[in-house]
Amino acid sequence: MKPYISLAHGDGGELAHKLIQEVFVEAFDHSDEARFDAAAIKVPSEKLAFSTDSFVIQPIFFPGGNIGKLAVAGTVNDLSVSGAVPLYLSVGFIIEEGFLLEDLKEIVQSMAIEAKKAGVHIVTGDTKVVERGSVDGLFINTAGIGYYNSYEPEPSRIEKGDSIIVNGTIGDHGLAVMSARDHLGIHHSVDSDCASLNHLIQAIVKEFASVRIMRDPTRGGVATTLVEICEDFHVHATIFEEHLPIKDEVDGACDILGFDPLYIANEGKVLFIVPSEIKEKVVDFLHQFEEGKDAAIIGEITQIEEEIGKLYVTTPLGTLRRLHRLSNLQLPRIC
Repeated sequence: MKPYISLAHGDGGELAHKLIQEVFVEAFDHSDEARFDAAAIKVPSEKLAFSTDSFVIQPIFFPGGNIGKLAVAGTVNDLSVSGAVPLYLSVGFIIEEGFLLEDLKEIVQSMAIEAKKAGVHIVTGDTKVVERGSVDGLFINTAGIGYYNSYEPEPSRIEKGDSIIVNGTIGDHGLAVMSARDHLGIHHSVDSDCASLNHLIQAIVKEFASVRIMRDPTRGGVATTLVEICEDFHVHATIFEEHLPIKDEVDGACDILGFDPLYIANEGKVLFIVPSEIKEKVVDFLHQFEEGKDAAIIGEITQIEEEIGKLYVTTPLGTLRRLHRLSNLQLPRIC
């Protein structure tokens, strides 16, 4: 096979067949499903969760991951924070003519590794090759199906005094991608936090059935995600700035670039809203996991509202300011 992708790899002929069999089917180990136009799947519940996402990150390779790992973890996490157990993924590739076959193989391998780690199966997919200049290297779309077992989020149970917990340091993914863009000239040792969180989340909801709601603070960061929760469920919330877990490198880079870590994207973080009386137990439980070792209580629900809710942050000096959703383009193509 040629060392790069040509238009012939997408024409449905011999090269396309070889690409599918030697790269995708071999890595994803789904030869039985690949013989049909649709995968026949078994699900253990009547209530399913279904999610999809597209990944156009630039650069494709970044510290701590690549677009393939991101595509699997992103959809696994979307299902997981909805309370579902992820089972199956589909994947669609749009590849630019001239893309290196070696890079494609590395990306596909990382997808297979992340899927195995998460315990999900990539059972169907599609490949299109487009002319040089039509896309920027490689775009990936993933869709996922999961099922609900004994737990479903109940945001209607959110009460005044409930605590907001994050499972680790914020802004790592955003800084890792920023640093990989050479023109920014940032040098540090922070890797992306990109990771599938389904095992951690399933362990938490099994141990603590009273978890009110979960969200992954990806684009727009922690602040935008919490603003959406406040607005959607009519609550006021306050974040304690001095309690935010932020690595020194992330904090320093944000100072230099004029970014607020609260708005920087994360790809391996989850926000939990839990009853106040179990907050310490939840954090101690999270600390048992690698993805939760830096978990912290970062805020609380201060009021239940009939009108649209608002998010505030308190500073170490005691001042209070309102936070809004991200309104400007801070860092495009972050996922």
